[in-house]
Formats: sequence, structure tokens, C-alpha cells
Amino acid sequence: MYLSQLKEGGVICRRGDDARRVLNATSTYALAQEAIAAGTSLAAVIETHGLGDAVDLHALAAAGKLDCPVRHPDPAHMHLTGTGLTHLGSAATRDAMHAKAKSGDEEQLTDSMKMFRMGLEGGKPAAGQEGVQPEWFYKGTGVAAVASGDALESPAFALDGGEEPEIAGFYVIGADGKPYRLGFTVANEFSDHVTERINYLYLAHSKLRPASFGAELLIGELPDDIQGTSRILRNGEVLWQKPFLSGEANMSHTIANLEHHHFKYALFRQPGDLHVHMFGTATLSFADGIRVEEGDVFEIDAPQLGLPLRNPLQRGERPATEVVGL
Repeated sequence: MYLSQLKEGGVICRRGDDARRVLNATSTYALAQEAIAAGTSLAAVIETHGLGDAVDLHALAAAGKLDCPVRHPDPAHMHLTGTGLTHLGSAATRDAMHAKAKSGDEEQLTDSMKMFRMGLEGGKPAAGQEGVQPEWFYKGTGVAAVASGDALESPAFALDGGEEPEIAGFYVIGADGKPYRLGFTVANEFSDHVTERINYLYLAHSKLRPASFGAELLIGELPDDIQGTSRILRNGEVLWQKPFLSGEANMSHTIANLEHHHFKYALFRQPGDLHVHMFGTATLSFADGIRVEEGDVFEIDAPQLGLPLRNPLQRGERPATEVVGL
């Protein structure tokens, strides 16, 4: 089952090729709150609401009428975060970006390689045990969440704006302070890799960018092996493309371990808040020497997660940052 959120309000449920509007549903967030309050599942709540006439989901997507699959009514209560160095193929790319001379102890490892090795050794703990914590980063609030089809804006001060094809999990915090997982979607964790490469301590700066999310939310368990394609289009032609792998079969951490280390903080268990957590990638066009230009289109297609995610790149205007004293 997949859920989509209409920008004008309303929710669409798709099973196979059959997409229908959920009756009397204003938003996916509202449906999730109903499910939490009733102690039941999203699927059960949708069954209770019932489904209306069939809709053409592809036509709605092409017309730009589909939003991110879940939004909080107050963007300040929607938190975008993520983890890195979680995929089996991710270390080489990050290590090359952060490479530096090391000396001293028994091994000559960059901090990136050390973190990656920690994940390999302790990222998949046995049930009931706590694994090693991953790299973690903050992206922003709901104002940084971009729908498929809308532009990803790279700030005027940015040195780069590159794609990162990822899986994102959506979570609502219940009145009891517990996180409830709604489902998963494909994401573009848009970042400034040139800034990050200058010094890995600039990672926090490089991540303060928008991120885009696929129009469909997969309800239920995440497949162990997610296979997709990430590509960049320039003037309608493919400039670059590469397959990417995700899911636990291709990761050094379990989803449960990544969730635990995010939600262990009380700050992230405030009732009513919506969390969107991205689980990392191993595939970057930047690693292949690609420099994107305004107007280029990022396309991330992972059929197991629904419709492809497409966003054109747009350059932002230089902001007014002068602080005015009162």
C-alpha cells in the first residue's frame, strides 16, 4: 500500500495500479493521528474511511499536484535529519572526500573510515541489544521539505548542490512520547559536497539545504534489498546515471539501530512532532566529477518506493543576513 498527499488537501491510497482518494481524509498526518489514538494501523484507519473513485496518479504527479507524502500543519514541528556512512559502498566515496595524512596509532585511518568500520562491527546488533551509534546530521525543519516536481534551491553562497539518493522514514510522536513509524519513501538528501570536502567539520554547514521526498509513502515493512537508479538530466538528455542500492541487505546498520539512536533523545520524542529521517547513501554524482548547473534535473527512481522523484536545480538569491539590534 502507498499513500500520497495532495497539495490542495486530501490523501490518495494506491494498491497495485489502483489509486483512489481516501474518503473524508484531509492529510496523511491526520490519518496517522487517528491510528495512534485508536491503537490501530494506518491500513485499518483507511479501511474505516473507505475509498472513493479511481484517480490518475501519474497525471496528478505530472501536474505538480502531489506534495511530500506527509507534512506537519506547523513546519516548525517537522524535523529533517539523517545518518551517514551506513551503506556498504559508502566508505570509499566519503574517505576520498575527507582523505588526509594520518600518523601515530596502529592504523592510518581517516575519521570517516573509522566511523564506517565501527558500523561494520557494531551496526547490526542482535534483537534487544544496542548497536554502535552512527554519524548523525540535521537538515532543517519542514520549511526545507520539497515535493517531487518542485525546485531544489541551492543558496547563493553554496559552492555546490548535489544529489544523494536515499530512503527516508516518516514518524509521528504519539501523546505517550513514543515514535510511530508511518512508512518509507525515496528521498534526495541534497547537499553541498564541495563545502564538505574542504574540511569534514563543515559537514553541518553542507547539510543545511533543502531535501526532497517522493510522492508516495510505502506503508509496511521496508524491503531488505532496494534497487534504484539515480540520474541527472541536462536539457532533456541524461548527463549521468548510476544504480544505487539500499535496504538492510546493503547497509552496515539496521533500520532499528538507526531509529534507536535518533529517538533516544528526549528532544525528538515531543508529542505531535513529525520526523523525517534519511538513512544514508553510497552513490553520488559528485564522486564521479559531475558539477551540476541550474536547470539540471535530479531523478531518483526506486520502483519499490513508488513514483520517481524528480526535482530541477535552482539557484537562490543572496539573503539579507545583517542583524538588526533592537
